Amino acid sequence: MSMSFTLEAEKRDEQGSSASRRLRRAGKLPAILYGGDDPAVPITLDHNAMVHNLKEDAFYSHILTVKLDGKSQKAILRDVQRHPFKPTIYHVDLLRVSANQPIRVNVPVHFTNEETCKGVKPGGGMINRQVNEIEVECLPDDLPESIEVDMTDVDVGETLHLSDLKGNLPNGVEMVALMQGDDYDYAVVTVQLPRSAKGGGGAADADEGGEGEDAGDEAGDEEAGGEEDNG
Repeated sequence: MSMSFTLEAEKRDEQGSSASRRLRRAGKLPAILYGGDDPAVPITLDHNAMVHNLKEDAFYSHILTVKLDGKSQKAILRDVQRHPFKPTIYHVDLLRVSANQPIRVNVPVHFTNEETCKGVKPGGGMINRQVNEIEVECLPDDLPESIEVDMTDVDVGETLHLSDLKGNLPNGVEMVALMQGDDYDYAVVTVQLPRSAKGGGGAADADEGGEGEDAGDEAGDEEAGGEEDNG
């Protein structure tokens, strides 16, 4: 189900750290709306509403509607400044988007059917995710909420690369890394055997090595004994 996000904004006249602290005490969030043909505008948003929105994965890769002075503008989330450990947002950057201008956005990757993955059941492997998001370029109306990766048929030892996911993208959406060439076709996910399964023959190899050393020692003793008899 597609989600939509609307942000109610007000222009912000006061700027600076002291003004920002006063806004945050009042439950407001300092932010800026910039980009496009219009000048940058300092704004304020509702802090608690933003905290709620940021809990949704889709919010980070969605076209947002910003209502300001009775008008609606389209924007994407560009940056979030957070408190190191408290659930407090310090500042938000919103970038205006135009319907006919491509944008670059990091889109979350959703891995599906991991429980029934061929390499996990019955293969006994483990899924190793290499990335959680992929940067794409497209027009705003073509922006996907996520990129789905179906793990059903991935076997032990197999790796899915960016190029394997091209068929999962809507028309008009390209992966930025692949636009730079095949050298940037990096791994997305792989299925590997656990280390314990890989190293099952280690003890036997060690025993064989020990036997070889013992045999060498015995041979050396026999040679030494023969030299003493000859003397």
